[in-house]
Amino acid sequence: MRLIRLAVVLTLSLTLAPLAAQGQQPAMPMIGFFRSSSIETVGHMVAAFRQGLRDTGYVEGRNVAIEFRSADDNYDKLSAIIAELIRQQAAVIVANTVAAQLAEAATTTVPIVFATGGDPVGENLVASFNRPGRNITGVSFLGSNLGGKKLELIRALVPKARTIGVLENPNSPISQTERMDVLTAARAVGQRAIVLKASTEDDFETAFVTLVRERAGALLVTGDALFNSRRDRLIALAARYAVPTIHSERPFVEAGGLMSYGANIAEAYRQVGVYTGRILKGERPADLPVMQPTKFDLVINLRTTRPPWLRCATCRPPRALSGSRSKC
Repeated sequence: MRLIRLAVVLTLSLTLAPLAAQGQQPAMPMIGFFRSSSIETVGHMVAAFRQGLRDTGYVEGRNVAIEFRSADDNYDKLSAIIAELIRQQAAVIVANTVAAQLAEAATTTVPIVFATGGDPVGENLVASFNRPGRNITGVSFLGSNLGGKKLELIRALVPKARTIGVLENPNSPISQTERMDVLTAARAVGQRAIVLKASTEDDFETAFVTLVRERAGALLVTGDALFNSRRDRLIALAARYAVPTIHSERPFVEAGGLMSYGANIAEAYRQVGVYTGRILKGERPADLPVMQPTKFDLVINLRTTRPPWLRCATCRPPRALSGSRSKC
C-alpha cells in the first residue's frame, strides 16, 4: 500500500513540473550600456537612449534590463568589464568608441551598437557605412571631422588671437584625429596652434598654465569622453584663466562654457536606442547602416561673452590671459 501511494505522488510531481515551468515569465533580455568614462555625467545621453528604446516598444524594468558599466577613464578596466557583460549573456552591448573597439575584438556573436565621434570605417569598426558587416553597427556624429570648422569659429570670435591651444587626450583616437584636422586647418591659414595633452583630470591645470605662458588667445577642446565627463572642471578653468573656449557639445555651453559646435549627441544616442530595440526584435547589425547626422549646431553662451575683450574689436585677447583687464 505504501508503494502505491509513493508512485502516485511521484506521478503527480512529474506531471505538475512542466506546468509550473510554463507559468514562469521568460527572462528579460539584458543590455550592457558601457562607456570608457563616467556615466554619471552623461544623463542626457542615457535619457535619450531610453527614449529610443521606448520608440521601439522596450521599457527598462518592464520588458528589458539595462546593466550600466563604466571604466571611469581607466582603460585597463575595459577588457574585464566587457568579459563580464559577455558572461552575463548581454543581448546587446552599447558602447562608445574605445569600448566598442575592444568589445568587437572580444566577441563575434553578441551584437554591438556604438556611438562614436570618429570615422567607424577608418577605425575598422565596420566594413562600410551602408553595410557594416559582422555583429556591429551604430551612429557616428563625425566630431573628429569638425576640427577645422571649430578653428574657423573660434578665430572669428577672437580674431586677434596669435596662438590657439588645442586640448587633446592622447589615449583617444577620436581626439587625436580631430587634433590633426585642426593643425592642418591652422597651417592652411597661417594660425599658430599649440597642442596640449591631458589623459587625466590632473593634467587640466597644467594645460591652462601652458596656455597662459604661451600667451594663447583661445582654446579648442577636442571631442573626448574624458573631457565630456569632466566638463565642469574645464569650464571652471577656462573662466579662471579667462580663456575663450570652443567645445564639441551643447552641454558644455549649458554648463557655462562659451561656445560649442557639433552634432546633437542626445539625438545620436536616441538612434542608438532605436537600433538596440530593432536588434532585440531580431534584426541583424550587419543589415543596419551606420547613421550620420544631417545638421550641426553652433551654440554660444551670451552670458559668457560679457568680457569686454570679446565685445570690442580693438582689445588684445592675450592680455586677458594674464589676469589683466582690457584697456577698452
